[in-house]
Amino acid sequence: MGGDTTTSNTPLIYSTEESSFDQSFPENPLGSPTFLSGGDSFGSKMENGEVGLGSMDLEEFVRASSNVMDEVNKKRIRNVYMDVLKSYDEVQFNKDHLEEAKSKILRYTPGSWIEEVGCMKVSDYDIPKKMTLLLIGPRGSGKSSLVNKISRVFDDDPFTPERAQVSYSSNEEGTYFLQEYAIPRGSSYFCLYDTRGLSDDLSENKKMVTRWMKKGVRHGKLVTRGSDDAHLKFKARRNRYCAIETNVVNFVIFVVNAVQILQWMDSDDETKRQQTQSIATTFNNPLLSFKDEKPVVVLTHGDLLSLSDCMRIRMYLGQLLGIHPKKQIFDIPESDDLGTRLTILNMLRYCLEHADKNLPFKKELPYRNPVSSKGALKRMLVSSLLLYAVLAILFGMGMMFRNSLQAKVASVPNLHVSQSHGDIDWNATTVDSVPDLQPEELQPHVNVDCHASRVDSVCDLQPETPQSDVNVDWGTIRHLWSDD
Repeated sequence: MGGDTTTSNTPLIYSTEESSFDQSFPENPLGSPTFLSGGDSFGSKMENGEVGLGSMDLEEFVRASSNVMDEVNKKRIRNVYMDVLKSYDEVQFNKDHLEEAKSKILRYTPGSWIEEVGCMKVSDYDIPKKMTLLLIGPRGSGKSSLVNKISRVFDDDPFTPERAQVSYSSNEEGTYFLQEYAIPRGSSYFCLYDTRGLSDDLSENKKMVTRWMKKGVRHGKLVTRGSDDAHLKFKARRNRYCAIETNVVNFVIFVVNAVQILQWMDSDDETKRQQTQSIATTFNNPLLSFKDEKPVVVLTHGDLLSLSDCMRIRMYLGQLLGIHPKKQIFDIPESDDLGTRLTILNMLRYCLEHADKNLPFKKELPYRNPVSSKGALKRMLVSSLLLYAVLAILFGMGMMFRNSLQAKVASVPNLHVSQSHGDIDWNATTVDSVPDLQPEELQPHVNVDCHASRVDSVCDLQPETPQSDVNVDWGTIRHLWSDD
């Protein structure tokens, strides 16, 4: 797994089991040089809490350091070896969880196992309608047999015929057409794609993998290579049609034959030993990985080997491919027991969980400030509401002031009085502003009713006969032009 490392802190088994482990643990499980037993030469140089490097030459120091590191590596490998050994017992002891594990797979829908992290929601991911798991492996590795075993786990009828065509001999043609298998039958949530076996030509494998991972896979599509003979080219012309819908690969299952791997490991032929390197080269193709997640490995035909051989192979592949032998390599034999079914369900859950984990984001997803959070969004919403409330209050106060001003202006009567003999300037602040007129001289012409309550009553006044004995009380009519 991406970023996972095996540490030496894993507890070893009990002393009674440790003695049996020492007898069964292979001296050279990974094909590396035999582990050296750590000596005391380095520790004997300790004097008064200091290392006496002065009396130790460089060669002896390097050898002592190498011994220490060999001991650390040996303990680390022992721990991993014991984890793999325990995994076989765990499957047998957890048979009661078979129905629970099966129900989890049956309830699965694409995106249901997405973890909402980094302020991302499920709606932010580009979730496909159907998850696609691609089976890749050499010819004769057991990809089609694996499809049948997986499908059989979900079939209630034990007499249901097998779905994928299985080759009896490794010399047979095998699978040439891409085949889609819904799991379980009739499901629209996830499927397996059986593919053509890998070639001995690494360049051909790279082209084929690139086409599948970049352009997707289609049911019924014939997989051709440049080295194919005329018979296969004729088959291609006869079967030109395939499904219209193209499925994007969401995760990869790499299938290998345990018997083949063991033969290549123990062979004296350098050409056969290079076959494992070819598998590693194809497996480590960056297109088969999703971010840091490498494909899961399924070991088939392990029932033909002993338990110790299967464990050796898992340890070897773990080091060769750079994955954990227990967590990412699943031993699925040809037997149809409860332990095998539980292993299949665990493998499917691993694939679907990591497929959901590495789904791409939607292309139209807007940029989000990395510092934004739910708390910041709440504070922004509250601030916006407060701002709108203040603006509403200010607007209401402004409207009230405007209405009161209009009402005050409407209450003031119209003071413009048309007269035939002359106009009076009511804005005059003092009598001195009209130098040639005295208050007494204004009265003979107009008789003003100062108690008029409406403007119309003032405008309709008609001039009366001038009277010389009428006086105007200026204090009484002052309110007509005063603001008070």
